[in-house]
Amino acid sequence: MVTLQKVAPLEIEAESFRIIERELGPTSFSPEEFALVRRSIHATGDFSFAENIRFHPKAIEAGLQALRSGKNILIDVNMGASGISKGLLAKFGGKVICKVAEEATIAKAKAEGTTRSDAAMALSVNDNIGIVAVGNAPTALLKIMELIEQGSFAPDLVIGVPVGFVNAAESKDILIEKDFPYITALGRKGGTPVAVAMVNALLRLA
Repeated sequence: MVTLQKVAPLEIEAESFRIIERELGPTSFSPEEFALVRRSIHATGDFSFAENIRFHPKAIEAGLQALRSGKNILIDVNMGASGISKGLLAKFGGKVICKVAEEATIAKAKAEGTTRSDAAMALSVNDNIGIVAVGNAPTALLKIMELIEQGSFAPDLVIGVPVGFVNAAESKDILIEKDFPYITALGRKGGTPVAVAMVNALLRLA
């Protein structure tokens, strides 16, 4: 017989966090880093993210500074844009940007023979971007790194957690070799829910 927990609606998230902390046990993450790891596990039910997530030493500081200064968040898919807490972001003056479905993006991708995710990133370099969050498309993450290396784009933080089997793990292996602030989850696992969870955790920390 299944026994359900009796938890008040407003306590469900807090109880979930307590369960995660209890089952995970001690970690080497800083309290701020752990806030992102915990919310990633909460979004996926997958404790392996505690082993796979990697932080650049300045990642948290860079992300919080970007949010507090009112910069925008660039994300690769509209599903992710809908999941970011716009209420929290608006308090700092920023907004969420996603151009993957815009006509200019579609036209650019067709003309250049690339993906819409690639084109959307290229079309967003002048939009006061503080944080880039990629959870779906490895091509978007690869494009972001290319633009940064070229000196044409300078976001404060890159959250690169694309999921999949074609260049997802490889793109993240490239990311952890970079000098600029990043957060990633190694291997094939990742996804838009993870990217959104990390952004929302940063918003709450900010």
